[in-house]
Amino acid sequence: MKEDDVIICRCEEITESEIVEAIRQGARDVDAVKRMTRAGMGMCQGRTCSLLIRRILCRELGLQGKNLPPVTTRPPVRLVPSKAFRVAENGEE
Repeated sequence: MKEDDVIICRCEEITESEIVEAIRQGARDVDAVKRMTRAGMGMCQGRTCSLLIRRILCRELGLQGKNLPPVTTRPPVRLVPSKAFRVAENGEE
């Protein structure tokens, strides 16, 4: 396995070479890499890979981490009422 074939985003199986290619095509922050590759859009929502993506961006662009904008957070698409999580003592609602 080549060094740049290391999987960075385990959820979406995105490799380092795919992230580097996205940067070469114009990605300048984590959100742009996310849009171009789907890295960070899996089950963990970037909790595992976003720091690695930031490091790759800094390395490829010659930046320090403080110069990268923070990742945009988004609320859920549909609100879930809190009563949906309530369970009665006997297991019924």
